[in-house]
Amino acid sequence: VMTEPVAEMCERLVKAVNVIMDPETNQTLRLEALKFCEEFKETSSLCIPCGLKLAAKTQPAVIRHFGLQILEHVIKYRWNNMQVNEKVQLKDCAMQLLSTGTSSVLQEESHIKDVLSRITVEMIKREWPQNWPDMLKEMEALTSQGEAQTELVMLILLRLAEDVITFQTLPTQRRRDIQQTLTQNMDSIFTFLMAILHINVEDFRKTVCVDAARVYCRVSVATLNTLAGYIDWVSLAHITNNNCQLLEILCLLLNEPELQLEAAECLLIAISRKVRPRCTVLFTAKHGRNTSLSLCVQWLRLLVERRYIFLKRLCQVLCAMGSQLCFLAMSDLKIEIPPNLCKYTEALMAFTTHTSHFLKMSTLQTWGALFRHDVLSKDPVILEMAKKYMKTCMTNLIKTGYPSRNDHPSCMYSSVDFDSDEDFHSFSVAQQSDMLRLACRMAPLEAFQIAAEWLQFQITSPVDVGDSSTTSSGGLCSMLSPSVTQWDAETIFMECMVGQIFKHLETEKLPIDASTELLQALLKYETKDPLILSCVLTNTSALFPFVIHRPHLLSLVLDKLFRAVTFETSQNKMVPRTRAVKNVRRHACSSIIRICRDYPDFLVPCFDIFYEHTKKLLASDPTITYMEKCSLMEALVLISNQFKDFEKQKAFLDELLAPVVADWTSEDLRLCGKQAEAITCNRARLSFCLFVLSGVIKRAKWPSDMEEAKAGGFVVGCTSGGEPIYRNPCTSIFLAMLPNLFVLIRTQISLFLPENMARLSETFSAAHEIMDQEKNVVLGISQPLLDIYDSPVYKSNLERMQGFFATIYDICFHALGNACQSLLQEFYSIEGLTQEISTSVFGTFDHVPDHRLRPMIHILFIHSSLVQYCPPEYHESLLCPLLGPLFAYILQVGIVQRLTWAENNVTQEMLEEHLVILLTREVIEFLSKWLHFSTIICLVSSIEFTSIYMSLLTLSFTAISWKDTTICNRSSSLLCWTLLRPATAGNLLPEAVTWFFTSVLKALQVHGQHEVCNNTLNQLAMLIYEALRPRYAELRTVMMQVPNINMDSLDQYDHKLLDPKAQKAGEKKRKDQFKRLLAGTIGKALCEQFKKEVHIKNLPTLFKRPKDEKDIMNETLGLAALFAPTTEAL
Repeated sequence: VMTEPVAEMCERLVKAVNVIMDPETNQTLRLEALKFCEEFKETSSLCIPCGLKLAAKTQPAVIRHFGLQILEHVIKYRWNNMQVNEKVQLKDCAMQLLSTGTSSVLQEESHIKDVLSRITVEMIKREWPQNWPDMLKEMEALTSQGEAQTELVMLILLRLAEDVITFQTLPTQRRRDIQQTLTQNMDSIFTFLMAILHINVEDFRKTVCVDAARVYCRVSVATLNTLAGYIDWVSLAHITNNNCQLLEILCLLLNEPELQLEAAECLLIAISRKVRPRCTVLFTAKHGRNTSLSLCVQWLRLLVERRYIFLKRLCQVLCAMGSQLCFLAMSDLKIEIPPNLCKYTEALMAFTTHTSHFLKMSTLQTWGALFRHDVLSKDPVILEMAKKYMKTCMTNLIKTGYPSRNDHPSCMYSSVDFDSDEDFHSFSVAQQSDMLRLACRMAPLEAFQIAAEWLQFQITSPVDVGDSSTTSSGGLCSMLSPSVTQWDAETIFMECMVGQIFKHLETEKLPIDASTELLQALLKYETKDPLILSCVLTNTSALFPFVIHRPHLLSLVLDKLFRAVTFETSQNKMVPRTRAVKNVRRHACSSIIRICRDYPDFLVPCFDIFYEHTKKLLASDPTITYMEKCSLMEALVLISNQFKDFEKQKAFLDELLAPVVADWTSEDLRLCGKQAEAITCNRARLSFCLFVLSGVIKRAKWPSDMEEAKAGGFVVGCTSGGEPIYRNPCTSIFLAMLPNLFVLIRTQISLFLPENMARLSETFSAAHEIMDQEKNVVLGISQPLLDIYDSPVYKSNLERMQGFFATIYDICFHALGNACQSLLQEFYSIEGLTQEISTSVFGTFDHVPDHRLRPMIHILFIHSSLVQYCPPEYHESLLCPLLGPLFAYILQVGIVQRLTWAENNVTQEMLEEHLVILLTREVIEFLSKWLHFSTIICLVSSIEFTSIYMSLLTLSFTAISWKDTTICNRSSSLLCWTLLRPATAGNLLPEAVTWFFTSVLKALQVHGQHEVCNNTLNQLAMLIYEALRPRYAELRTVMMQVPNINMDSLDQYDHKLLDPKAQKAGEKKRKDQFKRLLAGTIGKALCEQFKKEVHIKNLPTLFKRPKDEKDIMNETLGLAALFAPTTEAL
């Protein structure tokens, strides 16, 4: 009989739950009701009777669920304080709920079943097996009461496995006890599960009644899901028992539409394990039929969500089978290649040709493994499939099926698999090309034949611009036009094929004549569509290696490329060019540079013709942009490197660049270094001169062969270490332009001063702010993929000014960086270089925005590396004066920003945060590459550079606690100990030692929840402690403040560390001991900080390892006989 308080409280709880769940309730009432319910669960003594009353079948589902939640809360948070009789009573009530407290399988709500299983599992985790030894028998007995109870038992067993094995939500000892008990009983558990599955599957197949069949199907599904939770970790013997009976049953169930998804998931888990030799049973004739490889074709063209998910799982099963086969074929087991390998590859190919882009891409890794395999790749079946794969790529490479469109059958699949067009496009595009290259390597001549026929087809086919949605305003193609997608796919195939055919075919076997005909047809092809012309240029570049064997084609190829440099679609010069036209012209310039870079020897004989044509083009066509002019000049410099004569090359460069040097040193451009207004009035001239300077310095080289360099007059001496000192033919040009370059850099940096920023008009007030495109890159926002290529590129005056300032800022540093690499000794020996760089480049950091500071550091120190190419004799005079202020500034910025985030994390601009993080990452990456032990010894021993060394130490140890795991990991693993170790041999201040160690502990508090950071930080802390603890007792004081530290363990660790006579433990054991000592410093992740802790008490363990009671010291082992003076003792 229910007491009055319980009934009254239940009534109030029901009202509160209804208020919470009513969508029309205002927020204030909902919060009050929620607070009442939570306080009841935390404090009330009526939780169990109220929970049982509310969980009755007569209550509405939402009330029942709340009642069961109350019981779950009691078990999770009050179990340790309950009396034994209360626990037994609650357990009996829970078992009664399982037995009679639910409706039928089909009628009961899934969330009710879920919470019932949770309640039972929470009790199991606390009491089994020690205090509830008959749990498994009680579960088995429950299954005899009906299908509803059987399903609940399956849910209980599954959740138990997930909590104990997968998520490991228990203390170590409890988890070990439960796992070992499960393992001991696994034979009976698996027999029980297989019996339940067999009975319900057979009943499902035999039953005519639809409702009854649904019941048996529901139980079968629950059983398969439970099996999936155990197959992943149980002993392989349970999976392979009775000649892989489990695998055979799962294969048979693939033919049952209602069960095939769950069966496929079980099969996937089983095959993904290292079943190894037994796995070949799936390739036998019997199982090959049962695995239903032909099902790859079934349901292929229908987008039904459950069937589509099943196809994904089946595809994964086939891929896992391929992985097993590749392993076995290379192992020492001498497994024969399955006789029905052909059927397997056909099934895999069915997925590769499926309409779904996701399924196509899912097979790529398996094809790659088969094509790379030393044994399988030589099998005739795989060779034949490689040819089929190449033909399949003719369809798969075509970029169709964007989720935002509805012009292809694959669009509906893409809308399910991808969130945006950008995700769709980036999904394994590079991987698809890699697999095609492997296939071309296996059959290069067949690949050439496919590519040749495809290109001939494209050349002879009329241009198809598509419908109105894929046609540009001028009647030209867009990115989605059928002809463009076909040309683009063919281009990818051609590039992959040519690269492989020259690598894997002897010269005499190359299809020279066929390729010559192909190239001639391509050169004769004319089109005014920029997107198609771009593909034609790519094909021309790809086929250029064949021109080496047919030199008469060179002039035709160059003519094609030069005409593309001046390509136009409109005769109106006042209309801005479209993006597509700009891309064609840039593409042509890049192709010319690539040919000159890769085949300069081949072009030297026609250098004069090339030079004259270029001069004529530069002089006669005013529409050529400075970027295009610069590219053509770079191509000439690349060919001139083959003169291998210093004086001849220098004379050529002087002649080529004479107009540029004259313009750069003119009075107009000299004013750019003094007046900001002069910069904006001479934008085009400044940009052209800077691009030419940077490009020529980058391209001008001396011969790579030492003897050729000496003969050509490029070597002028040797260093003290015997290394040759080279001279670059463009050095004099660079030196003539360098003073103005420094002045321009100094002027640009001064533009960020507050007084200069205040002078900007309202129109250009944002001229120095980060551009939108740059901002998207920093924030990781992808650019729109289906951009408008056919519209003119109109920019506002502000956008043009932003782009100009960003471009010349970057190119100035590129010019300096290229000089570091190309001039070497000639650059670093420039008189007054340190002073010039200090006053211009590193003049002031205070006002330079982070988005401008970052490219400077990246270009100078990482990409081109002012440090990497610096000769050792210039380290002290050049590097140290430059790097000291930089490190000090990065440290200051990082600390200020970190404090700002801590105080105002909600309103802080995400962009500024990302910029500081990226800036610090650049510095940490630079330091990790540059610093080595000898450099640090130099810094430590030199009093002059002590401040730099201290800045480095402070920066590295401060950065590990900044809120960026990448910075923390790289700094703690590569910098901190590398920097500190040389100083440990000297005398450090106790305060400094304490600060270093405390910084590591602080970093553990911030990043300790991340496993990688945890390991590196613990290692760093141990190195510091072991190196400095013998001399600095202050470290023990710090250790004593670690929360929940075991003082006995600390005393033991210190004793072994300080006592020279004590036996030293191994490194791994010391690491584990020290890690346990610092466990109290590990901070919680944000998602765990406000979570109420669940405490599960350990029970007396059942699996103690027995100790050997024999006294081995008094036992005769026979060892003394080995050292006896006579052999009789043996």
